[in-house]
Parts: sequence; structure tokens; C-alpha cells
Amino acid sequence: MSESISGGYNGKILRINLSNNVVGIEKLDSKFCRKYLGGTGFITYFLLKEVPEEADALGPENKLVFASGPVTGTSIIGSGRHSVGAKSPLGESPLGGGIAWSGAGGYWGAELKRSGFDAVIVEGKSSKPVYIWIHDGEASILDAGHLWGKNTKETQQDIRSELGDEKIQVALIGPGGENKVRFACLMHGLHDTAGRGGVGAVMGSKNMKAIAVRGHNAPKVAKPERLKEISRFLRDNLYKDFLTAELHDTGTGGPLMEHMPDIGDLPVRNWRDGLFPEVSKIHAGVIKETIRVGMEGCFGCPVRCKKVVKFDEPYVVDPAYGGPEYEALAALGSNCGIDDLRAIAKANELCNAYSLDVISTGGVISFAMECFERGLLSLKDTGGIELRFGSHEAMLKCVEMIARRQGFGNILAEGTAQLVKRLGRGSEEYAMHVKGLDAGQHEPRRMAAFGLGFMVNPHGADHCCNAMDSWDTDMGLKAVQPLGFLDTVANNEINPLKVALFKTENTRQLMFDCLVMCHLYSMLLDFKTVSDIIEAVTGWDTSVAEQIRVGERIFTSARLFNIRQGLTAKDDKLPKRYFQPTTDGPLSKAGLDPDKMEKARKYYYTIMGWDKEGIPLPEKLEELGIDF
Repeated sequence: MSESISGGYNGKILRINLSNNVVGIEKLDSKFCRKYLGGTGFITYFLLKEVPEEADALGPENKLVFASGPVTGTSIIGSGRHSVGAKSPLGESPLGGGIAWSGAGGYWGAELKRSGFDAVIVEGKSSKPVYIWIHDGEASILDAGHLWGKNTKETQQDIRSELGDEKIQVALIGPGGENKVRFACLMHGLHDTAGRGGVGAVMGSKNMKAIAVRGHNAPKVAKPERLKEISRFLRDNLYKDFLTAELHDTGTGGPLMEHMPDIGDLPVRNWRDGLFPEVSKIHAGVIKETIRVGMEGCFGCPVRCKKVVKFDEPYVVDPAYGGPEYEALAALGSNCGIDDLRAIAKANELCNAYSLDVISTGGVISFAMECFERGLLSLKDTGGIELRFGSHEAMLKCVEMIARRQGFGNILAEGTAQLVKRLGRGSEEYAMHVKGLDAGQHEPRRMAAFGLGFMVNPHGADHCCNAMDSWDTDMGLKAVQPLGFLDTVANNEINPLKVALFKTENTRQLMFDCLVMCHLYSMLLDFKTVSDIIEAVTGWDTSVAEQIRVGERIFTSARLFNIRQGLTAKDDKLPKRYFQPTTDGPLSKAGLDPDKMEKARKYYYTIMGWDKEGIPLPEKLEELGIDF
């Protein structure tokens, strides 16, 4: 590492060893940054390099990595994000699964950049509860004994009070993370979440309650005037897109959600059913008219798509915890057969207070509901809870018990994959996870490439770093036409062309997790615009081809990490239910074709430069410069 950094980076990583209370600073150079960009790229590199073979995800040998990207904290819309990663505690092995990637919005990432660091690596385990205080190039480990057991709001208030600054941004866990619920999330503030993969459980396993950050110096960009031009153009054209206008008006899960059952894109009762007319009671348009009291946004973003809800009956819901996004409305709502909007909002508040991933929380509860209704779980198993679809009382009770690991909640807290192992008796037929990660709330049976993404993504059934099939029209092809893709293909089709389109779009989405930028806004940006942004920030004369190459390097490195942790091609499999039709609705005759999906998986391996078992070829590793 020798080249100096011209823009977009501080050039420093903060390393904190909690076992021996050592804080160190390491330098980065331009070549390394260009190879891995930041965010998810940095996370993957350090986990592959440093986490030993088949490590215990909840042991001191696992590492928790927070990483910004070159765009984080700049004037570009959607730049208020960062990534968090570790070995995931989720999976079929007691030691956990493969890599966990998760992104978060808000202000924490921008504040980390202004504090003088591009990333933080936390390793080891403290002998007592602690939190980290990072400010203007310095860091210290402070006692958190008085914070342990508190929810996220109380914790944030206490940290800001004792450090004497209300503008401090805090990444933190509640009781769910402390109790090592395997799908615990990591909150950034009270409603911005690194939700997927159990990173909150990893933080809890290290006896670390929070990381507080404050900084006053943003890193320089290479071409500030050019960046201003791009930012101005994006802002001037922002609201010409219908999606952005709806996000500004209602946030995710807007009125279009009411029509999602019509096209088969709303999970209903553990992905079993297709129709849910009660969706008209729970979408974000209804929230706007009934319980919403405001809208908030992330650093530097005028869209302000984050709902804030408040009500006092029949539950008290604190507006400090924001409000339910689409994934919560679906996972805790339709997928549990629940149409009580206030109960869903209360469950969302509890998840944020306790630091639980709303998708996996809803996923394991909906799975348990189906198992209960099929007789695989009894009242004795559930501690007397009538765990039936549509029971918001049961759902809310389970959320509380999961966070505290009380009674039946202690079993649910192990996650869907572990519950399958406990139940047996054919329960795997109804378990909707990939590599232990409960599925994001969009339907693969109508988007075959999206289903392929669930299969082959190193972190499992993720809906963000994926490809929503949209290449059935010339307009849908617009973003990928510069790469030579000119022929349309139906959304439910899967063939070599679709696999190549998926690889291209999936790589593009990974870029946003490395830069780090918002996925919602990224849908409006093409490869060329992204190249322009990278060049303005870093000064690199970059291209679409370089983006694809970086993406291949990171996906292949993540594949190597998973192989080292014991995962194989057999883990690249979809839940059996996706190969079956729904009981009703537009997908009642539309299960995925298993033979076509298997051929697609194998062809994906081929175009990635992996062998038939999904193991990267030595020649591919050498070509990409992956040498460990």
C-alpha cells in the first residue's frame, strides 16, 4: 500500500480490541480503496482476511466491522448511509452461518466520516459491558454497566447526557442484542437500522452496548465543483420520478402497496396465500391519514421518506421510534395475517426499542403460526399462546418474549433455521429462509431473477442487494443498455440472458453498498452517473467496467468467506414453497420451475468464474487480485 488518497476518504481505520482494551489506528491507501471501495467491500475484505475458519459467530474470534464509503457524508442525495458486517449468527449450524451484510441510514455514517475514520473494526470480547466513544480522531472505551438492560431510547439519552452533546450519533443495541437473539439488529439512533444477519447479536456477544460518534471535519473531495454540478442536477430532477414523489409523500409501503396482491407481490400468511384484501387497512397511505405525525430523513436527503407515528390507544407508541416501513408492514402484518395497523406499529416500535430485525421477527413468528395451525406446535410448546394467523395479541406477545428470551420466545430467538431443526416432522416445507436469513418481503414466484438473488447472494434472502426483474420493456433495459443488453425478457422467465442481466444489476446494487448510497434512490441512477459521482469524489478516471470488476471481486471474496465457514453449493437453495403456487390470487398457478432455477444457478457460477460446486477458480482469484 503506497498510493496516497486524493478524495472521499480519511485514509484511517480504527481498530478496537475489547479483550485487552487496545485502541489502534491503521492507514489505508488509494489502491486498496479503489479495489474494495468501502462499505460492504471493506467489510468483506477484513472478515475474509481475519475471521478464522468456522469461527463461532457469537465468540470473541468474530469481528464486527462498520464501514462508510467514499460517497458517505457528501452532498450527493442518498449519501447518508454506511454498512455493518460480521459472520452471521443465523444458519443451520450452532456456530452460525456465512457473511452478514447490512446497511443503515440516518446520520451515524456521516458523523463517523467527520470524526476522522472510514471504518471501525471491533474484535475480542470485553469482560464487562462497555461502549465506544469516537470523536475528532480519538477513541476510548467507556463503562456501560449502567446502560445494560436498557432500551435503545434510554441508552441514547444517557450517553448523550453523560458526554454532554445532543448531536452525538449512537449505534446501539437494546435487550434483544444483549440477549444475543440471533436476528438482533443494530440500531443507529432509534429508527435507522442495520437490520439483517444478526449483527446486533454479535455486538451483544462482545459485551458492547454502543458506539457513539461525533466529528467536525468532513474529508475532502477531489473535484468539488463537479460534485456540486452532479448534486444540483440530481436535486433538480428528483421529483420528476413517480417513485420519489410517493416516497416523499408516504414513505415505503405507500398506496401502491394496496395493489401488490393484484400482481402477486405481497407475502401473505407465511408466503402461503396470495389474497389479502385487508391490505387496504395497513398501507402507508392509511398511516398518513390516521397515525402519522411527521416525516424525517437521512443526512443530506430532501426526500424525507421516514414515517413518524404516534398514538395513545389501545397502546402507547412513542414517535421517537419512527414508524413502520414496508418491510415491517408486510412481515408483521400481511405475512402474519394481521390487519390491525396500530398493532403493527406497536410491534415495529418494540423491535426498534429492543433491537430486533422486523423481517426476521415477522418471519419466525409467521412460520411458528403455520406450524401451530398444522399441529407441529402445541399450546404446551407456546406456553399457552394461541399462535394463529391474524392474532395481533399473539404476535405482540412473541415480540416481547423473543427480546427477553422468555418462555417460547427463547426458542423463537434462535431463528427460523434452528426452529426447523428442533421441530422436524416436515416443518422445513414451510420455513422461508435462505442461509438462515428470513426472506425480504417481495415475491420470487413473479420475479425469477430476484429468486436467483435469494439463492446465490452470500448473505441469503436479501431484497436490497438483489435484482428486481424489470427487463420486460425497453424502458426497463435502459440502465443496462450501455453494456450491450438490448433484448427484453419476461419477469417470470429465467434463462441465460436473464442470469446475465441479474449478475449485472446485482453488481450495480452492490456498488451502492460499497459507495455507500441509498438503494431507494439508486434505482434512478445509471452506471454512467455512478461513474461520474465516483470520479468527482475520488478523482479516479473510472468506468462501468471497473464497477463490474469491483463487484465481482467482492462477491467472490464473500463466497470464499462462506466456504471457509462451512457453506457449500447446497446452501444456495430456495425454500420449497417458492416452487409451489399460492393457495389463491395471481400466483395460484405460478410456482418457480425447479429445473430452470437449478440451471440458472449453475450458469451464474459459470459467468462468475466459479466451478460447478460454486468454488471460485484459482484463475479467477488471480485475475481479481484476491490473494488470501
